[in-house]
Amino acid sequence: MANSERLPRRLSALLSADIEGYSRLMGADEVGTVRRLTAYRELVANLVRDHRGRVVDSPGDNVLAEFGSVVDAVECAVQIQLGLRARNAKLPLVRRMQFRIGINLGDVIVDGERLYGDGVNIAARLERLAHAGGICLSGTSFDQIVGKLPYRYEPLGEHTVKNIDRPVRVYRLVLEDRPGDQPAAVLPSNRVPARGLPREAREASRRAAASLSRPASTRHLPSIAVLPFREYEVPDGQSYFADGIVEDVVGALASLPDLFVVSRNSTLGFRGGVVDLASVGRKLGVRYVVSGSVRRSGQRIRITDELCDTETRAVLWTDRVDGRVDDLFALQDRLSERIVTSIAPHVRQAEMRRALRKRPDSLDAYDFVLRGLDLLYRLEKDEFGRARDMFQRAIDLDPGYAAPYALSSIWHSIRVGQGWSDDPPRDYDAIARLANAAIDRDPFDARALALCGHVRALRLHDFDGAFSLFDRAVSASPNSIDAWVRSSPAYSYVGDGTEARRRAEHALTLSPFDPHLFYIHTAIALARYTMGEFEEAAAWGRRAMAQNPRFTPALRILTASLAAAGRIEEAKPVGRALLEIEPAFRVELFCRSYAYRERHRLESLARHLRAAGLPD
Repeated sequence: MANSERLPRRLSALLSADIEGYSRLMGADEVGTVRRLTAYRELVANLVRDHRGRVVDSPGDNVLAEFGSVVDAVECAVQIQLGLRARNAKLPLVRRMQFRIGINLGDVIVDGERLYGDGVNIAARLERLAHAGGICLSGTSFDQIVGKLPYRYEPLGEHTVKNIDRPVRVYRLVLEDRPGDQPAAVLPSNRVPARGLPREAREASRRAAASLSRPASTRHLPSIAVLPFREYEVPDGQSYFADGIVEDVVGALASLPDLFVVSRNSTLGFRGGVVDLASVGRKLGVRYVVSGSVRRSGQRIRITDELCDTETRAVLWTDRVDGRVDDLFALQDRLSERIVTSIAPHVRQAEMRRALRKRPDSLDAYDFVLRGLDLLYRLEKDEFGRARDMFQRAIDLDPGYAAPYALSSIWHSIRVGQGWSDDPPRDYDAIARLANAAIDRDPFDARALALCGHVRALRLHDFDGAFSLFDRAVSASPNSIDAWVRSSPAYSYVGDGTEARRRAEHALTLSPFDPHLFYIHTAIALARYTMGEFEEAAAWGRRAMAQNPRFTPALRILTASLAAAGRIEEAKPVGRALLEIEPAFRVELFCRSYAYRERHRLESLARHLRAAGLPD
């Protein structure tokens, strides 16, 4: 390209589109995919012309189009998605070709027929944020069409996009109304009458009022507040060190996807004196409280902290960190790290116990999700079926809640993996449909993004799409256990065992007390097996099997690892345990659909499983 300073510029509405999972489609049916792409491109080109635009470039499965008006660009994008939806409806789910579209209004550099610059780059990045069949718009585009088109838009907040030094406001265009897309009703008042209700009812009402002030996406999450830490033997007004600790702890907890954390400013009124936990819970609308103290003695310093339930007043967890005064920042870092790795599992277990104690007629959507999770990984066939019922009841209660859709998708995936499906094609359809539904409802839900990415890699072999979802999950919540551990197997599937191991081990560091440690250990075993470290893979597989002897992925990788290490006699009983759970397991059928991308890895896996005596 010539020197950009000498080339003309103009303001353009840009539409960028690509096909989600294009590599997977090509791998499954190269000729059919090319034919469909040609037909779909023709449809897109005709619609661009009909809306007074032009196709600038169309390399591979990408399309870049330019319009003189944002209204024309958005109308064109909607017609493209509706037209492709009609064509896709005639195809099996695994053959559907779905575009993601991003629209931006921005300044571009004009070089003949080509366009360059940040305006083009932002449109391309927005396209990556859209789900299959969806449309995302930049804030500059949205500002131009408000009130001009009969569509509804959902704000997705600001995003930092690659190679752009400023955050970009993003909006999602809602193509059709679904129950989960409806905005929550606004109540006329959050005030609670002081008299006329029993004390228990007043407290419940105060909690409900506090909950209504929270963002809708957090209302299902357990709530927590960090109170000011007491600093002994320090003059009034000089407790800056304790305040710094609280700021770090609030920041650490706020990075966890499964907690709603009250801001530090809301807790300043509880500084000093004796605090009544029940009163804190009522006033702040929180269920859990972290409190602590700082003591100094010469050059030594001790920080203690505890997690309490404001309803039962029970102490759920305590910790203590000791160090030297000249190492204050390292002490704060250690404390924050230990809180991140310890508090979330304790809160999760407390929430689980709370949900299991409740009467069935008093459960809300979050409680049903917790009950379903409790049943999901027991992997007892009858209880496993009840887990799906729990997730469906959560969906019925709150159709806009992302988590039960994602967990339902995983339920169907496990059902296939355990050999319990009587109709695998139908389960595969449900896997993809529910995974997309989860992301539709909350594009920033780290668990939903991670679970959907896992399903895309494991069941659909769409690794590009999976990695994109994993990146979004980690970006949304860097300390999400799900984001790290669910992404690990996908890297093993593409042959990158080193990265797979790193991700699973990072998840283990974040949650060493996780109730589902067997899953993390299985991911590490798979990574080690992929790396050819068979003895280490077997050791991790043994840990996973000891924690959950009915988890068939752990049994399969342990069997293969032992056989690969030459320990055939040890592999055989593990293989028999696998057959007891999954009597229909056959090596050839399993390996034919397994997610390893490289053929030689599938052949090695089949050889190792056969060596352990598993039937072909």
